[in-house]
Amino acid sequence: MAYFDLSFALLVMAALALIVQYFSTRRMRSRFLLPPGPKKLPIVGNLFNKPQAPEYKTYVELGRKLTSDIIHLNLAGQSVVNLLSSTVADDLLEKRSALYSDRPSFPMYTDVIGWDFNFGLRAHRRLFSEKFNSAGSRRLRPQQLTAAHKMLHDLLATPDDFLAHFRQMAGEFIINVAYGIEVLPVDDPYIMMAEEGVKAAEAVIAGRFLVDTFPILRFIPEWFPGAGFKRQAKEWRKVGHAMRDGAFDERATSNIQQQMGTAADSFTAEYLQKFNEGRATYYEEDTIRTTAASMYVAGADTVLSSFATFILAMLANPTAQKRAQMEIDSVTGGKRLPDFDDEDALPYVSALCKEVLRWKPVVPGGLPHFLAVEDQYNGYTLPANSIIVPNIWAILHDETMYPDPQAFKPERFLLDGKLNPNVRDPQAAFGFGRRICPGRFLAQASVFITAASILAAFDITKVIGSNEQPVEPTYEYSSGLVAAPLPFKCSIRPRSGAAAALVEAGDSEDD
Repeated sequence: MAYFDLSFALLVMAALALIVQYFSTRRMRSRFLLPPGPKKLPIVGNLFNKPQAPEYKTYVELGRKLTSDIIHLNLAGQSVVNLLSSTVADDLLEKRSALYSDRPSFPMYTDVIGWDFNFGLRAHRRLFSEKFNSAGSRRLRPQQLTAAHKMLHDLLATPDDFLAHFRQMAGEFIINVAYGIEVLPVDDPYIMMAEEGVKAAEAVIAGRFLVDTFPILRFIPEWFPGAGFKRQAKEWRKVGHAMRDGAFDERATSNIQQQMGTAADSFTAEYLQKFNEGRATYYEEDTIRTTAASMYVAGADTVLSSFATFILAMLANPTAQKRAQMEIDSVTGGKRLPDFDDEDALPYVSALCKEVLRWKPVVPGGLPHFLAVEDQYNGYTLPANSIIVPNIWAILHDETMYPDPQAFKPERFLLDGKLNPNVRDPQAAFGFGRRICPGRFLAQASVFITAASILAAFDITKVIGSNEQPVEPTYEYSSGLVAAPLPFKCSIRPRSGAAAALVEAGDSEDD
């Protein structure tokens, strides 16, 4: 009887919610012109014909079909607007950032999974940006260089495990910076948690979970038919809480507070010290805890994806690889590994890194913004309480801005052998307006030093198959919020005996 009462009550409440949403949507349609979008059904709108994963590509197809760079969906009353060009994104998210800088609430993410820690709160973003702004990030370059040299040594020893080495490098650097913790060389639990935890990020993809459209569904029990999302959320909740509390409680609180002098370079130690000394003016201890957790949730897999994309790009474009290696050799003479001081003398390598970010953006679907009040744009009305999503893939593949966008062409960013300031930097890969990724300076530096280091020491080629022909990668990517290349094979071998010796020497000098 309890089962019947619960299911009946939920159905009645959901039906009432749909009816209310339907009539409010009818009034909304009668008052103004919405942006174009797929045909909407009564009451449910686009709930049953919403874009399927990967959503960002489906939106691009819709935009072409409807000849529009702004697309509107109605998910049973929830307005979702997808922005398909840099012009629209700039006009709304940059020039009107005061209206578009909020984040929407996703019940699946915050209530069901319980991941209420992120950069959504102003204090968290301020804390992170204060530590890792452009100047602050530069102070971490010695650590990034050391991490890159260690990764080269690992590649030299076991090149077939390159993806594992990239994951280790990214996770090790971020966890060390966040907590001052030295991770294990293999199978570190913190790195493994971050890898698992990033999967929960798909809960902030608009329309991915029905509970975001009908929040009442968060109350159904796990055993209820169709409640698979509750069981998945239970697993993600465990990982999320372990990520938030494990490193902070076990190491940051117990050890760092006792050893401030030895770990003061870590984010957690520095701000705990300020907090304990009464110098915290706008944050609490829990702000430090959740900001640190957000750092390695957001950082590890996004950087890993960029590293893997770099390898794919070199496999697909051997000419670009050779040109970059020639430029590096002209600066280092083949007698040392490159470092950050060489960046200005390596414009082609810098352009190559920009193209990596543009060609296959890490978060192609973009992170959602929230419009709390009604707004007008180009004859359309954007309803209040709309989810606004910049389609990063579409923006960075805009033919008017990046001709032949599917091709990997670092030279598009160059003019007369220098970076061309007239070509738009692929900054959109990190978001827009006040919501731009605060970790972008660290990420860009990591991509540059990783690419330059690998190119200086190794040749990246396709694996030769049993038929004596090169094995072509699939170039397929995962469909979550963070798009990462699916596992693939390649050959990474030292360019010469001298290059191998440089790798060994570089790793020894860092010890």
